[in-house]
Amino acid sequence: MLMPKKLKHRKLQRGRRKGKAVRGSTLNFGSYGLKSLGVGWITSRQIEAARRAMTRYIKRGGSIWITIFPHKPVTKGAAETRMGSGKGSLDHFVATVKPGKIMFEMDGVARDVAYEALRLAAAKLPLKTRIVAKEEQE
Repeated sequence: MLMPKKLKHRKLQRGRRKGKAVRGSTLNFGSYGLKSLGVGWITSRQIEAARRAMTRYIKRGGSIWITIFPHKPVTKGAAETRMGSGKGSLDHFVATVKPGKIMFEMDGVARDVAYEALRLAAAKLPLKTRIVAKEEQE
């Protein structure tokens, strides 16, 4: 699973997730991509599940680029703990995704294969997404 090699601060605040993605909203590497339509957090497990679904469907033909990375640490308190007693320990990492962000890109496969692979990947993610193609953007 994806995670940062080292952290400056282990416990971060949640932050605000508003606005649209300015960077990473166009296809840079591949011909087809999966674009986010909503705002949310995507865990490293969800990224890995989507990657596996795509790779299995295209049978290791073509190329896949993951353009999001889980930098943000999320903490979780122990079960059945009373209120107070501080912030919980580090549990997992998430990638913050805004609307318009391209999360996965694909190239080197036929159009129908790419669409089906990206559809399978979208089923593993907690956000609404749309499949985009390079010819649509131009």
